[in-house]
Amino acid sequence: MKKIILKSAIIIAVVALLSSCTVTLPVAVSEAPIGNKRGVSESVVVLGLHLNNDFGIKDAAKNGKITGAIATVDKSTTDFILVQKVELIVTAAE
Repeated sequence: MKKIILKSAIIIAVVALLSSCTVTLPVAVSEAPIGNKRGVSESVVVLGLHLNNDFGIKDAAKNGKITGAIATVDKSTTDFILVQKVELIVTAAE
């Protein structure tokens, strides 16, 4: 009986640690035309602290080789137990 309870507790703990929830929300929209160029800037957040210094709209545009006007900015957040993965996604027409 104790083995079954221990195995069940381990399975529940593993499932809880591996589960996540992702939400993507718009942050900003400009009058620039929306195109197929896309840039992403990622950061890992542990207990509220960003672990990546190169995180922001400017870095996302640089990663996507966007030099002109940015059309949209979206923020995607994936939550784990104590850690978050945050992405800023920018799009442009050029």
